Amino acid sequence: MVNRAKIKELMNESACSHSKDKKPGEGCDMPKPGMAAGGCAFDGAQISLFPYADAVHLVHGPQTCLGASWETRETLSSYEGRDHTSMGFTTGITVNDVIFGGDKRLADSIDYIMQNYKPEAIFVYSTCVTAMVGDDIDMTCKLGSQKHGVPVVPVHAPGFVGGKNLGSRIAGEAVLEHLIGTKEPELLTPYDINLIGDYNVTGDMWQYLPLFEKIGIRVLSSMSGDGRVGDIRGAHRAKLNVIVCAKSLITLCRKMQEEYDIAWISVSFYGQRDTSFAIREIVKALGDADLMAKAEAVIAEEEAKLQEKLLPYQKLFAGKKAVLNTGGNKAWSIASGLQDLGIEVVATSIKKSTADDVEKAREYLGESGVLMKSPASEQSKVIDERGAHILLAGGRSLYTAIKKKISFIDVNQEKKVSYGGYDGLLNLAEDLKYAFANPVFANVSKKAPWEVA
Repeated sequence: MVNRAKIKELMNESACSHSKDKKPGEGCDMPKPGMAAGGCAFDGAQISLFPYADAVHLVHGPQTCLGASWETRETLSSYEGRDHTSMGFTTGITVNDVIFGGDKRLADSIDYIMQNYKPEAIFVYSTCVTAMVGDDIDMTCKLGSQKHGVPVVPVHAPGFVGGKNLGSRIAGEAVLEHLIGTKEPELLTPYDINLIGDYNVTGDMWQYLPLFEKIGIRVLSSMSGDGRVGDIRGAHRAKLNVIVCAKSLITLCRKMQEEYDIAWISVSFYGQRDTSFAIREIVKALGDADLMAKAEAVIAEEEAKLQEKLLPYQKLFAGKKAVLNTGGNKAWSIASGLQDLGIEVVATSIKKSTADDVEKAREYLGESGVLMKSPASEQSKVIDERGAHILLAGGRSLYTAIKKKISFIDVNQEKKVSYGGYDGLLNLAEDLKYAFANPVFANVSKKAPWEVA
């Protein structure tokens, strides 16, 4: 059953930089009736936990809850066993279960999964219907865990409690309560870190993990890109938590600091400057002089190689202006990468950004940069006023770019190439090069034959 006190706590996160400006009762992610269309709490919880490919994700609700939400965001995994996320699991409750309760159906579903799939864990998601009916998924999960000897984790994130960010926080709470600290790692090093909030969309993590290996930093566990249930259970032994852009999981890091004395930092791996800054912040937080020296050597080597490769692109992009319409941290992190390539970012969307993100967006764009609060209605005007040459956004904004006769790149989760780390910046440069040269945009920019005449 949904814990109202827990929801209220998660909506008023003390680690958020803007909490001091909030009045009592006001929160970071207060739900508004009818506003879940952009992603509800159930959606956010799934996004945060789906990358655990060695776990089964069981949706306790009607079949439509599963069908409307499955595979919400692409995430890549190197898991060599059976990837359970490729199959949807649901209890598929019926009218009878609504009337008499669905706990028996949930227990039978857990038994079936363990007999046929044998995952490392089962995440059980409550939905709007089962939460309102009042099914006791906590007890059913507890009994299932005792019976089968694997974690069966209840995730109380029915869609009506709030938006995607709140769902991510709820997922973090579930992992903290039921997984972290339940198993000791087989091996520890002085430089073990946890990655928090990188979901490895298009393989972003794999761009910078080799840099960690060169320096001597080891990722003990991930929440949750390319993650493993066994690793996250031993996450309490890490020396540092590194939040990669996902501010919704600050609560998890704060509580791990309070409970396990693990410090945390927040960084981004988009662009040359931010990648180098992130590495320096990590080694500084680990506090080892030899590690810092090694990191500086790796950074110098990688930046020298990158700069040589970037020169042709920077000449090609000289004088180009971009408008960026994406969500959350990408309001500034992708802007950083574009600026590294010599492109002026004249506007970015802050509609789905936290107060921290807004502050950083202002820092990166400067006082003249436009921070769009309603990008759907603002971006066309900004493109005209600022003379933008390209729009970087989600797929729905393609039509705006065509109408305005400028180039376009899809930089949301639907993108197929990673922009993370040093090599990812080269991928972004290549995509920009082809976008500017795309004949479609060149043709729609031409005058019609009767206009020429």
